[in-house]
Amino acid sequence: MSIAFVFPGQGAQTIGMGRDLAEAYPAARAIFDEVDDALGEKLSDLIWEGDIETLTLTQNAQPALMATSLAAMRALEAEGYGINTASYVAGHSLGEYSALAAAGAISVADTARLLRIRGAAMQEAVPVGVGAMAALLGLDFATATEVAKEAAQGEVCQAANDNDPAQVVVSGHKAAVERAIEIAKAKGAKRALLLPVSAPFHCALMEPAARKMAEALDQVDISAPAVPLVANVRAEGVDSAKVIRDLLVEQVTGSVRWRESVMWMAAQGVTEMWEIGAGKALSGMIRRIDREVATRNVGVAADIAGLKA
Repeated sequence: MSIAFVFPGQGAQTIGMGRDLAEAYPAARAIFDEVDDALGEKLSDLIWEGDIETLTLTQNAQPALMATSLAAMRALEAEGYGINTASYVAGHSLGEYSALAAAGAISVADTARLLRIRGAAMQEAVPVGVGAMAALLGLDFATATEVAKEAAQGEVCQAANDNDPAQVVVSGHKAAVERAIEIAKAKGAKRALLLPVSAPFHCALMEPAARKMAEALDQVDISAPAVPLVANVRAEGVDSAKVIRDLLVEQVTGSVRWRESVMWMAAQGVTEMWEIGAGKALSGMIRRIDREVATRNVGVAADIAGLKA
């Protein structure tokens, strides 16, 4: 049996996430304290007792989800399931930062600060209302890419997330994305709908954010991860610190190749993927990509109790 640890992206956030882990495991609590200290604010109060609208703001959701994932990782470690339990780590968009922190490539404090910068930079890159994202359900990636190209008409419209065989997200100028919805329906999409997001992530409109991330990443130490990272934009394992730094910049404007990443790990012999942190979205995608790969969720203390049992 070969295991991969995978880490969720934005959209998985909920009020109260990680709290029972912090109560059950001192090492998990220490992660939230470390993130609070790194950001100079009590993000943990917002996560556990705040309102979902504020938590969902990109600059809050990104470090909050990372903190929850790392708390789950510390709880796993306390029970004897360290990072070397996995053959690979991977994360969906911001989850890639959680994966790198879990694998020791970037410190937790630096990861929190990077994600605060990333969230703010992505939010500020495009004025509110100018961009949009839409989910195209029932179309494969090749067809969705054709839809985006046809819809662009001189504007930006790109296939941003290749999530699973029948779920692709497109991103770009709002008018172009709205055209993509109509074109997708004409091409047989089961559903095509705008997503409730605040900016058009993973497309060329994010170039200002990519420049800011390049500057921010130059200021932090990045080491080779303890186990290889399956990078979003490569959909294959990498372990070079320099390559990882470059790919994190490329990731801001590049497609999240999640379907291919799961397929690549399965081809390397991975038979189980453990979703570390909030929600179960990645597990659902993984099952739709390859039914032979088993999934396990590690997001609350009961999940770890079940693992021990």
